[in-house]
Amino acid sequence: MEDEARLWALVEAAWAPLGMEVNQARQALARRTPVPDEELDGVPAFSLVDDALEDFLSNLTVSSENLSAEELTSLDRAVERLLYEIDRADVHEVADGSADGFLYARGFIVALGRDFYTAVTRNPQMAVLDARCEEMCYFFAHVHDQKFGDFPDTGLGISRESGCNPQGWPSSP
Repeated sequence: MEDEARLWALVEAAWAPLGMEVNQARQALARRTPVPDEELDGVPAFSLVDDALEDFLSNLTVSSENLSAEELTSLDRAVERLLYEIDRADVHEVADGSADGFLYARGFIVALGRDFYTAVTRNPQMAVLDARCEEMCYFFAHVHDQKFGDFPDTGLGISRESGCNPQGWPSSP
């Protein structure tokens, strides 16, 4: 849980400098009625957030530059577990996509932060069709590789790849 709390703190810190409008859009996505895309001043909340993802990832990169190998492994472990937990048929039904596309959709869910992640976990209808953030899926693993020359071993024995969580994909009768 400590790893997850640190992850969420880093995610929030990376979004914070992007301004009130973008952060209100993130909150709107987490609190909306899951049918139409909530609008802020006539602009769909998803569009505002999607347009800001690159800047969010740049901010997250800067905040991760001085982390140790152990810290990066802990953060990658947290991302891996979060992606695994929402590797579910009911989330896929809304987010859609191929195996890779659904992984990237789950990356988007994590990238938006704890509030959105929790909203989707509780009600998969909160997921957004065609939302993708591929970079978030292996973000800390790539930073670890760039700094230390290898990918971290999270030690969890699970996979973040789509369709790997047996509890999320019950077999059909």
